[in-house]
Amino acid sequence: MATDKELSDFLENVERRAFKQAVYAVRKDESALDIVQDAMIKLAEKYGDKPAAELPMLFQRILQTTILDYFRREKVRNSWVSLFSGMGPAGDEHEDFDILESYAAEAGTEAAESGADKVERQQVLAIIDAEVQKLPARQREAFLMRYWQDMDVAETAEAMGCSEGSVKTHCSRATHALAEALQAKGIKL
Repeated sequence: MATDKELSDFLENVERRAFKQAVYAVRKDESALDIVQDAMIKLAEKYGDKPAAELPMLFQRILQTTILDYFRREKVRNSWVSLFSGMGPAGDEHEDFDILESYAAEAGTEAAESGADKVERQQVLAIIDAEVQKLPARQREAFLMRYWQDMDVAETAEAMGCSEGSVKTHCSRATHALAEALQAKGIKL
């Protein structure tokens, strides 16, 4: 049975990673914050009495379910909006009205991004992924744990079975190698 302190510490440690995961899934900071908050509340209310070792798996499952619930709500909300948009006033002045012409996507969202920007972003991500795959195994492992999974140096060192200094060295070498490779291809981040 997890104590209140263990539950609090777990939620504090997982908060940033969960937020990044939710933002990656839904592409909206505000919605991601709501999703993470809902998942944390559900964990505390319904599973706070579980052993501390079970909390990570339970939280991941709750977070994934909460993200799926968000998409289900958005789908229903969007279908209602499209149904009601056809119920505009009748008359000659509204016959040439096109909802797509008046729709303005929220700045910073994927909908506001042009097709060329999307293609360029996908190409850059493919190049970055290819360069990460070219890194030596230990550098790649340290880099992904530190910067993708947002683990701190101590956690990464423990997971890799090496010293914190080795993790720092691997990460430094990986970032320099990636920066050089991307710069050589004309990519500026």
